[in-house]
Amino acid sequence: MPENIFVLGLDEHNHQVLEDLPDADRYRFHPLLTIEELQYGDEIPLEELLDKATRQLDDFHGTVDAVIGFWDFPVSTMIPLLCAYQCTHCASLEAVVKCEHKYWSRLEQQKVIKEHPRFGLVDPDHDENPPDGVDYPMWVKPVKSFSSDLAFGVTNQQEFRDALARIREGIGRIGEPFEHVLERLDLPPELAEMGGRACLVEETMSGQQVTLEGYVHPNEVHIFGVVDTVNLTDIPSQERFQYPSSAPESVTDRMADISRRIIRQVGLDHTTFNIEFFWNREFDEIRVLEVNPRHSQSHAELFEQVDGAANHQAMVDLALGREPDMPRRRGPYPLAAKWFLRHFTDGVVRRRPTDDEVAQLERELPGTTIDVIVDEGDRLSELPDQDSYSYKIANIYIGAADQDESRAKFDTCAAVLLFEFDDDA
Repeated sequence: MPENIFVLGLDEHNHQVLEDLPDADRYRFHPLLTIEELQYGDEIPLEELLDKATRQLDDFHGTVDAVIGFWDFPVSTMIPLLCAYQCTHCASLEAVVKCEHKYWSRLEQQKVIKEHPRFGLVDPDHDENPPDGVDYPMWVKPVKSFSSDLAFGVTNQQEFRDALARIREGIGRIGEPFEHVLERLDLPPELAEMGGRACLVEETMSGQQVTLEGYVHPNEVHIFGVVDTVNLTDIPSQERFQYPSSAPESVTDRMADISRRIIRQVGLDHTTFNIEFFWNREFDEIRVLEVNPRHSQSHAELFEQVDGAANHQAMVDLALGREPDMPRRRGPYPLAAKWFLRHFTDGVVRRRPTDDEVAQLERELPGTTIDVIVDEGDRLSELPDQDSYSYKIANIYIGAADQDESRAKFDTCAAVLLFEFDDDA
């Protein structure tokens, strides 16, 4: 009998990636709540979402063999709670939050590594200055956010205060439901006092941005891929993810050692993970940017195109209590990238490419998958999963022989795909 796997916030694109996994006929993937329920709106009613999800699981006439999800909050913290309810395999809630709470994560990191920036904590409702010992340039971000939402790079005190003012306006949407999660844990006193409305401040890092993807099972840390993050040159928005990484193996080996120490320190187990780094080539310095207690769904097709199976495979195996067996370099392309097509001013979408136009372009560019993520009538600033500097309008996955071919395919997509906007002045 096929095993029943419930996917929290299952969207059409990732559903197709799951169905393309090797041996997918052994599984039945069931949506658990919709992505719109989990990400849209001015509020995230966490307790209501948990109640609705548990009722859906209870009403299922069959075995619930696994509960999975690949999105950030609230999905990432709901998964341990739902798995505990169903007695299925996953990481503990405490380990997940130790990674996702940006300040708690730094506190845990500094116990076992030195490769982190100087950092501190501020209260956006009362503080006007950075913590002592943290110098400009720096980043200010809520202790819980995602996709760089409400994260601001600042170079002086006025920019710092302006950033706090903008954060104050929007921090409650995630900060308040995140506090409901924190109430379930035994927190260090300073974290309990600040709650979910606090902000991490840390010195800016520079260099090549690299992400290590891996998994833990059982208590053994395995790295199965290294991906580059390439940012735009004029603003801190991502241009593309590219796999395999161009970083030297000697550097990624050091990153792997750092990753193992962090993962063991926070107690993460029975899960995929990814850790983002900066490598400063000039000084040969490595710094940890972020620890995520889940793999990146943005990298899924990259692994599929290069290695022969999406990283979702490891997630499914672990959720079913199995040791993952990830293929390596068995895919049709030596290089793959996820490109972000962006719009740089807020506005309302008046036209998006039709499905027929997208399908025609995909036929003309083998190895290309286009996922348009806006609809007519959408206001860009109200869409989920956006950063503070630009707006994603399409994700374009490209397999290629080399980087030049990958860029040429993307440039063709950017030129041919027809979007129209009513831009704000």
